[in-house]
Amino acid sequence: MKKYFNLFDLSQKVAYKTEILSGLTVALALVPEAVAFALMAGLEPLTGLYAAFVMGLVASILGGRPGMISGATGAVAVVIAALAASHGVEYIFATVILAGILQVAAGFLRLGKLMRLVPHPVIFGFVNGLAIIIFTAQLGIFKTEDGAWLTGTPLLVLLGLVLVTMLIIWGLPRLTKVVPASLTAILVVFGLVLAFDIDTKTVGDMASIKGEFPPFHLPEVPISWETLTIIFPYAAIVAGVGLIESLLTLNIIDEITETRGRGNKEAVAQGVANVLSGLFSGMGGCAMLGQSLINISAGARARLSGIFAALMLLVFIMYGSSLIEMVPMAALTGLMIMVAIGTFEWASLRTINRMPKSDIFVMVMVTGVTVFLHNLALAVLVGVIIAALVFAWDNAKRIRARKRIDEKGVKHYEIYGPLFFGSVTAFNEKFDIQNDPEEVVIDFEESRVVDMSAIEALNKITERYQKVGKTVHLKHLSPDCLQLLANAEQIIDVNVVEDPTYKVMVDRI
Repeated sequence: MKKYFNLFDLSQKVAYKTEILSGLTVALALVPEAVAFALMAGLEPLTGLYAAFVMGLVASILGGRPGMISGATGAVAVVIAALAASHGVEYIFATVILAGILQVAAGFLRLGKLMRLVPHPVIFGFVNGLAIIIFTAQLGIFKTEDGAWLTGTPLLVLLGLVLVTMLIIWGLPRLTKVVPASLTAILVVFGLVLAFDIDTKTVGDMASIKGEFPPFHLPEVPISWETLTIIFPYAAIVAGVGLIESLLTLNIIDEITETRGRGNKEAVAQGVANVLSGLFSGMGGCAMLGQSLINISAGARARLSGIFAALMLLVFIMYGSSLIEMVPMAALTGLMIMVAIGTFEWASLRTINRMPKSDIFVMVMVTGVTVFLHNLALAVLVGVIIAALVFAWDNAKRIRARKRIDEKGVKHYEIYGPLFFGSVTAFNEKFDIQNDPEEVVIDFEESRVVDMSAIEALNKITERYQKVGKTVHLKHLSPDCLQLLANAEQIIDVNVVEDPTYKVMVDRI
C-alpha cells in the first residue's frame, strides 16, 4: 500500500495512518463535548451527537480548510438555549436550517474576506478567552452532582488519572511520533481503569449516547410570518457566531500549518452542514478550535481525518455506545486541558510590554467578553470596533501641513496624512485664510482623501477662500480621490478650481 493517496483534493497528499488515528482521537473527544453542549442548550444528548456527526462529515468534505473539525459547539448552544426553553426543539431545527441558508448566502457573496478586518490583538484575545473557557469547562468533573467539590480519595484518583493523561500527551511525542499521543493517553488511562477496577466518572455518567442513524425530519413549525419573526433573530445570530468562530479557527489553523484555507468555501460548507443538521435532527454548530487543534497536533492535514472522525462518531452512537460510555472522563479531561494549554497564545504574554497600550486593551477586552459572556461573536465585534476607533483616533492626529511661499507669491500647503472624518477638524485648523496670499495651492501628493467627510471639508475650504476673493487649487489628487470628487458632485458643490499650470482635475488617468 502506498504511504500517501489523494482524497477529494488532487493537490493534497494524505497520510493514511496518521489521518485515521487522529480521526479516532477526535471522535472520542467529540462525544462528551456534543453531549455537554446539547444539555447546555436544554436539548436531548442525541441532538448534539447528531449535529456533531452531520456538521463534521459535511464540513470535512466541502469545507475550505482540510484538517479542521466542525461539530456542535458551546457558542451555538448559548444562542439557542432561550429559544429551546420557550418554543421547543422543532423551532431549533427550523432556526438551524435558516442559519445555514444565511451562511451559504454569505459564502456566495464572498463575505469571508471580511475576516481581514480582524486585527491580531482581537485574535489573541479570542484564542486566549477560548482557552480559558475550555479549561474552566473541565473543572466540572471535579464536582459532585450537587455542585460540591470532590475531596479525599475520589479527588486524588481523578487528579492522578488526569495528570497521567497530560504527562503522556506531553512526553510521548518526545520519544516517538509513530502513534498519536492523545489517543495513546486515552487508551492507557482506559486500560488502567479497567485493569485496577478504579471507580471514577465515565462518559456514561453524563448521559447515554446510544441511538440510531440520524432520522430525516422536517421541522414541525407553522409556515408563517410569525414563525419567521420568532426564528430569524436567533438564526442571524447563529449564522454570525458560526461564521466568526469558523473563520477565526480557519485563520489560526492556517498559521499553524503555514498554509492557506478558503474562507468563502468554508462559509458555504458550514451553511450546507447546518441546513442538513437541522433536517437530520441536529442542533447545528460550527468549527471547533479545540478539536481542530487535537487533529492538527496529531499530524492530520487532510479531509480524511474529519470524515473518519464523523463516521466513527456515528459508529459509537449506533454500535459502540456501551464501550464508549466506559471511557473515563479523566482521560478526556486531561486531553482537553492540554488543548487549552496549547490553545493559549503564550507569546501574547511575553510580548505584552512591547505591544501598544491600545492593542493590550483590545486583547484584554476580547478575552474578558469571551470568558465572562461566553459570546464569541460579540467579543470579536467589540474588539474590531475598539481597534477601528483606536486606529481612527491615531490617524486623526497624524495629518500635517508643510507651508511655503514660492517665487511667484503662491502659498503651498503640502498635506500629509489621511483626510477623513476623524482628521477634518485638524485639517481645517491648518489654514490661515485671512492672511494667505491671493493664490493658494493645497497639495495632496502625500495624503489621501478617504470619505465624504473629507470631500465636504474640501468643499468648505474652497468656499471660505472664495468668500474672501482668493483662488485655491487642489493638486496631486489620486485617481480614486478624483472619482470620489466626481461622485460627490451629484450631492454637494465641490469647488475645485482648475489651474492651467498644474492641470489640476484634468488628468483622470
